[in-house]
Amino acid sequence: MTTVADIARFLDDFAPSSLAAEWDNVGLLVGDAQAHVRRVMTCLTITDASVAEAVREGANLIVTHHPLPFRPLRRLTTDTAEGRALWALARASIAVYSPHTAFDSARRGINERLSERLGLVDVTPLVESDEPGGTGRRGRLAPPLRLASLAERLKQALAIDGLHAIGAAEREVRQVGVACGSAGELLSTALAAGCDCFVTGELRFHDALAVESAGATALVVGHFASERFGVEELAGDLQAAFSDLSIWASRDERDPLVWR
Repeated sequence: MTTVADIARFLDDFAPSSLAAEWDNVGLLVGDAQAHVRRVMTCLTITDASVAEAVREGANLIVTHHPLPFRPLRRLTTDTAEGRALWALARASIAVYSPHTAFDSARRGINERLSERLGLVDVTPLVESDEPGGTGRRGRLAPPLRLASLAERLKQALAIDGLHAIGAAEREVRQVGVACGSAGELLSTALAAGCDCFVTGELRFHDALAVESAGATALVVGHFASERFGVEELAGDLQAAFSDLSIWASRDERDPLVWR
């Protein structure tokens, strides 16, 4: 039978932990590596909703993009949301694996897939790595698009109703930098690489001002939207690799931020 360790090995080959940021916490975080697995759920984040779904549906393993635990714990009690989630998962014998920034940066990771959805060509990492892949992506639009047209393409690609845009709607975009999640630290790298548009999940106010000051543009889709599609596709990749298992992306987790 397939074990937690079998899936962990597949995931570490798919998104090597050496690609993860130094501050990150990736790999098998909860559970028995030798436990048998029949049902696997992927999700963006472990929340009350995703925990309840995993327990209800009899999952043996959660592959979550965002790690839990993320920082070292001094105690594990049900007095905190993190503690309640981990306690419930442990009681149900559900293991937890997180690829997080390794999946962001992998050769077939979230940033690569987001670049494909944008229709970019000649795609390379914003920051190169010794491993296949690297941090962020940059690529070229052929032909160039108006910022408004690129925004519409992005909304359709991620099935979202809205996004934040920085820059004139008529501005022509040729070179695009891509960094999922909260990736403002890559903005200066993208601008230095000649990107005239930066696509990301979150951007701080002063970073938005820096985009304007540089005469560039940005599209900010929200953290959830920039990464959730990746865990949906990851469920499909896992299903293809482990055809005897039942694998699905969480049906209950939602973006806490909605457009009104």
